[in-house]
Parts: sequence; C-alpha cells; structure tokens
Amino acid sequence: MVAKEFGIAHTTAMAVLLFDVMDTLVWDPFRLLPGHFRLSFAELMAQKHPTAWVRFERGELVHADFCREFFLDGRTVDGDALRELLSDNYRYLPGIPELLEELARAGHELHAFSNYPEWYRWIEDKLELSRYLSWSFVSCQTGFRKPDPRAYAHAIRALRPRELSELWFIDDRTQNVEAAVQAGLNGIRFEDTSRLRVALRRASLL
Repeated sequence: MVAKEFGIAHTTAMAVLLFDVMDTLVWDPFRLLPGHFRLSFAELMAQKHPTAWVRFERGELVHADFCREFFLDGRTVDGDALRELLSDNYRYLPGIPELLEELARAGHELHAFSNYPEWYRWIEDKLELSRYLSWSFVSCQTGFRKPDPRAYAHAIRALRPRELSELWFIDDRTQNVEAAVQAGLNGIRFEDTSRLRVALRRASLL
C-alpha cells in the first residue's frame, strides 16, 4: 500500500476503500467554534456567511480569504488562532488507527474521500493519516462535494480499471452513503469503530 497525496497509487489490493475523514476517522473540532467565538451554535449559524464554507471546501477560497468572509458583518477572524484551535484538537476516533493499519495489511487500497478545505494538511501534519491512506479525493482539490454525483463519478473514473463491485465507501452521513450507492459503489454508514468492524467482516473485508 503506497500513500501519496493526490497520486492514485493503484495496487493489487483486494478492494478499494474510500473513507470520509471528519467524524469517520478524525474527530471534527469545528464544533468548538461557537465557544471560540463566544457564541451559541444558533448565533454562529445565523451570523456566518451562508456560502463561504462551501466555497472553501470546493477550493474557491484559501484560508485567509475564508477568515475574511467567515462572518456576514465582516468582523475579523484571527486565522492563526483558528488554526491553533483546530490543529490542537484533531484526533483519531477510538480504534481507527488500528483498523486502518489492519485494512492496509490485508492488502486493501485506502483513500480519503472528504468534503474538506485546505485544512486537511493540518490533519496530516498532526496525525500523519497518509501512513494508512492516500489523500486522493479531497473536495478542495477535486472541486466536488459529496453528495454531488460528480464527486463519486470523479473517484470512479480515477480508480479505473477497478470494478464498481470492488469499491467501498464509508461515511458518517446517510445522504452521502445513499448517493454513493446510487452511483454504484458499495456503501457503509459509519456509526462507531466497533460497528464498522462488524460491517467490514460481514463484507469479508476483514
């Protein structure tokens, strides 16, 4: 198993597993932002820019631009403080490193398939996720966000000549899994690592 950033490293893997990252492999510290800005969650949702995050995830904004556009009223967001908050709190969900290592040892080809901005590099700096998988399908690089059908079509094209029956998609969001199945992939909704192990065993992937 070779892990490369955006380079699709095909192997003779038994299967290809496409993992969502946030709240599937890594705890999402975005939920700390209301406290960081001294707002309630409802206040933050009401005051944030309605499209900045989506554009950031599609790679249309860089971090500095996103910080300038974060709030509708134009108030300043300290980009360095935001980076420190997020970087300090990225952590694997329980049991995930061991599971990824076991899947890689079994000969499966593992890729990230994530809606996320350039912050994914901070995850890599903190957790070295590329020890287990390739950062192949991150929305800020592909320009497509799940559950947009184009996101799945892009991954399927990139992974040819692998057959659809060999492709497995794992995500904590039901709508993303449903869209993956609609595109022809095998889908597993992540609830926790123990239940994921059960699902992978049932699929003969462990």
